[in-house]
Amino acid sequence: MDINRRSNIAEGYRNLRTNIQFSGWNQKLQVLAVTSTQAGEGKTTTISNLAVAYAQEGKKVILIDADLRHPSLQTVFNVSNRIGLSNLLANQCTYGEILHQSTIDNLSLVMAGPVPPNPTELLSSDKLREIIEFWKEEYDVILMDTSPVLAVADGLIVASVCDGVILVVHAGKVKREFIKKTKEKLELAKANILGVVLNNKKYSKSESHQHYYYGLSD
Repeated sequence: MDINRRSNIAEGYRNLRTNIQFSGWNQKLQVLAVTSTQAGEGKTTTISNLAVAYAQEGKKVILIDADLRHPSLQTVFNVSNRIGLSNLLANQCTYGEILHQSTIDNLSLVMAGPVPPNPTELLSSDKLREIIEFWKEEYDVILMDTSPVLAVADGLIVASVCDGVILVVHAGKVKREFIKKTKEKLELAKANILGVVLNNKKYSKSESHQHYYYGLSD
C-alpha cells in the first residue's frame, strides 16, 4: 500500500486521526471499529488509511479484518488470507501465526482467514474479547474492519466490544432512513459512535478537492 504523505487524501486521514484523538479526551480510545450501513461504502479503504496515519505518527498499530464473511484487507495490502482471525477464534492457531508485518513501519496486519460456517457465533464468543485484551498489551492502537451493520449482526458485535466506532457513509448512495437505522442499531448494541466519515463527497471547482468529510460529533 503506497501512501503519499503530502497528498490531500493523506492530510485528510491525519485530520481524521486528530479528530478521533480529540473526541476521546475524556476516555481511552485504544480499540476502534470502522463500519458502514451497506457494502461498497469505503470502510476498508478508510480504516486502512487511518491505520497508516496512526503508524506514521509513531503509534504501534494492529489492523484486523473482522469482516469474516467478505474479507478484503488481503487485497489492499497484498498478503495471504490463508490463515487469520477466524482460525484464532476457533482455537486453530496461535497469535503469532496470523500476524503479518506490513511495508509500513509500526503497522501489523491480521487477515480474516477462511470464511467460517458460523461467523456470528465465533465473533460473539468470549474469545474475541480475550484476543482484544491480549493485543491491547502489545499495541497502542487496535483497528477493526467489520461487516456492514444492516447486512448481518457481525458488525454490531465487533463494534460493541470496541472503545469507539466510526461510521462510513457513501455520499448519495445510501438512503437517510437506512443510515438512521444503522445508528439506532449501533446505539442498541451500546456501541460508542464517535462520528461519521462522508465518503465520495462532490465539491465544486472553488472548493478543496479532498475526498472525505470528517464529522466526529455526538
